[in-house]
Amino acid sequence: MWFWEKESVEYEVFKKYERALVTIGVNFTDVEVQDVLEGCSYDLEDALRSAIEYALWLREHEKDIFPNALLIRALQDNWKPKAWRDEYLEREMFESPGQRWWNAAASMWGRDVRNLLVVDVFYDEGREFIKFSNGKEILVKTAWVWGWERLLEYASPISV
Repeated sequence: MWFWEKESVEYEVFKKYERALVTIGVNFTDVEVQDVLEGCSYDLEDALRSAIEYALWLREHEKDIFPNALLIRALQDNWKPKAWRDEYLEREMFESPGQRWWNAAASMWGRDVRNLLVVDVFYDEGREFIKFSNGKEILVKTAWVWGWERLLEYASPISV
């Protein structure tokens, strides 16, 4: 699949918008979403921008968002953005769960402890992970469920 191949041109475009799309709820592990992405041979960036732009409009007007269907439709019908601005991607609502977790970890553990324990928060095939300095990794979703004490124990270096 091109959108996981780092050397493809499409991958670069995809990565620019992935965080916002995941935040609005697009599931990139969904087979139908993957098939439509694979079949998108041109105007990928326009379709991704349009999907984000429309999701913003729906949210502002308090309407339901069906993220996978929205993206699929934008890709299949070659949607064009109406009034796209790159600043849309900087909105707080597009902070990924990992970014929110990163900020919360600084509040809960303190910046020094967080920076000592956490190597990276990253996406891999549409899922967001936390990598700790002890070599362990965990899904961001799981980290939120576990809670701060259990996660601190998991992330701490092994005693010798």
